[in-house]
Amino acid sequence: MSSFIGEYEVSIDAKGRFLLPAGLRRQFPEGQGERFVVNRGFENCLVMYTMEVWDMIAGKINKLNDFNPKERALKRLFLNGAHIVDLDAAGRMNLPKNLMEYAGLSKEMVLAAQGNKMELWDKAAHQSYMNENVGSLSDLAHEVGGGEAFNPFA
Repeated sequence: MSSFIGEYEVSIDAKGRFLLPAGLRRQFPEGQGERFVVNRGFENCLVMYTMEVWDMIAGKINKLNDFNPKERALKRLFLNGAHIVDLDAAGRMNLPKNLMEYAGLSKEMVLAAQGNKMELWDKAAHQSYMNENVGSLSDLAHEVGGGEAFNPFA
């Protein structure tokens, strides 16, 4: 499974297409960089998965209990927005209009690596989110580390 790095600014055309940056395309494993699943994410962004990662996540979500209302709601909310998206011959991806509306995407977008997935943000919303939250990075690292100093090298 791949772990993606980087942050890329791209332009979206009137048809909802954008060029997947070459620096990002080089990070996809052989045979896994042509077809993706794009879905609603948290904080009004979109999330893009390779088919391999999507199959793993969807497999776990599909195992949730349909007789439990919260698990059923999670399945419904998570799976209903998903779209398979292919790159065209020019390396462009076409985003579905309903997902673009959800994330407030119009002309400028940021693709932000998140390990095994990419987040797709409206550029202004991404800048705002980062400006509001970057100061809490130290506190988050401390909290997520279980009260201990977060040290990814330990």
